[in-house]
Amino acid sequence: MDEDTVRTGDGAETDTIQWRRDTSTSRTVRLLWMFGVGTFFAAIGTVICWRLYRLGGEAFGAIGRTAVLALIAAFAATIIALAVAGDPEGHLARISGPLPFDAPTGTSADRAVDAAVGTVAMGAIIGVLMGVGRYVSQNELLAVGAGPFTGLAALFLPIGLVALVLASFLQSVGTLDAEEGAIYLYEPDQRIDLEVITDVSIRRLGDAAILKLDYAQPGGQYVQGPRRIVVPPAVARDVAALVRSQT
Repeated sequence: MDEDTVRTGDGAETDTIQWRRDTSTSRTVRLLWMFGVGTFFAAIGTVICWRLYRLGGEAFGAIGRTAVLALIAAFAATIIALAVAGDPEGHLARISGPLPFDAPTGTSADRAVDAAVGTVAMGAIIGVLMGVGRYVSQNELLAVGAGPFTGLAALFLPIGLVALVLASFLQSVGTLDAEEGAIYLYEPDQRIDLEVITDVSIRRLGDAAILKLDYAQPGGQYVQGPRRIVVPPAVARDVAALVRSQT
């Protein structure tokens, strides 16, 4: 049984499976969300850190640049320590104690730590690419200069947007009621009667299954309903079995 599903009932024909796929229950959704959000925050943070680095150098020379790098490293180390230590809610509460705002709690705390870890990871990757590009350009190691490295760093932005869209697509909440022969989807609310489904095909994507539904057309009439839905693999197998049993 997948960790994002709950089965109730005492038989295959009376089973009810409830599922919720989001950042709390799906590793795939969580990683995509972390990558997408982290990429955008890292891009903004890279610009800010570079400005601080230049201002520190202009004001205090090498000491100023070293101090800015030390602050960035300390911030990144704090984020990694929060993620590794566990109990992010408690640690965030202690850190934000002297501050004039409340720390996030519950799921919000987990998502805040995920976003921060994604930002640090992507910031490190983008920073390395920009640093290598600057070194190559200054030493004239490539005829095209820093172009390939800065271009690759910029390419992460549209990829991050795609990751966020995919994370949203892979989220779903619903119930499979085998006794009624129906799938109930929430957010938004929809009901799919399995009696109007003639065939299903399953495609795995990470820890999710994408169900392609083929609808009957009684009297040549179009039947409304989603043609593709994302469900846990256990739900996909049960839906396929129910459709085959009725055909």
